Amino acid sequence: MNAMTARRRSTDLDAPSSVWLSVFVGDQTFGLPVLRVRDVIASPVINPVPLAPQEVAGSLNLRGRIVTAIDMRLRMGLPRRRADEKVMCAIVELGEGAQAEYYALLVDEVGDVLSLGSDIFEKSPVTLAAEWQSLCPGLFRLERGLMLALDVDAVVGGVG
Repeated sequence: MNAMTARRRSTDLDAPSSVWLSVFVGDQTFGLPVLRVRDVIASPVINPVPLAPQEVAGSLNLRGRIVTAIDMRLRMGLPRRRADEKVMCAIVELGEGAQAEYYALLVDEVGDVLSLGSDIFEKSPVTLAAEWQSLCPGLFRLERGLMLALDVDAVVGGVG
């Protein structure tokens, strides 16, 4: 097992504690495993991609690398943001090394980096919408509400 694989496994939901980047989409707080996040960009320039699936907002250039931008509002089945609303993106990584692919998850706002213990984690409730259950295997109970833990692979893998 190489160092990258060992670091990735430390972000699993079964770990005793883990570090998460909170992001906001609509009125909901979501968490991204911080070791999967490569960058955060405010007000990215998105280039449309003809005939792309609805949730693909387009692509952006990240230091010479073309990155697919996924609109998390549409991915989560929420209404589109207005053209005048700000957008931020969290660049996430799938794969390892030279084979790694980056995706930009377009969110309304990026919050804090949180170190959370497994004692405040629980599996997603059965009352959570089925399409969200497939993307959010669990949640954290925080003082200011619930943070749904996003499965980055499921979010990106189900596009299209």
